[in-house]
Amino acid sequence: MAVVGYCVKCKDKKEMVNPTEGVTKNGRVITKGTCPECGTKMSLIGGVAKK
Repeated sequence: MAVVGYCVKCKDKKEMVNPTEGVTKNGRVITKGTCPECGTKMSLIGGVAKK
């Protein structure tokens, strides 16, 4: 499943490599991954809907 997030370094929306879900300190769901082009860490606040 493709998870799309915004890369700050490339300034474009890209598919995340190795997306993983976690929980922040205040209890919100967050998805973290890396940019396929530059390798910068990317994050997407909110979980990915599971089908």
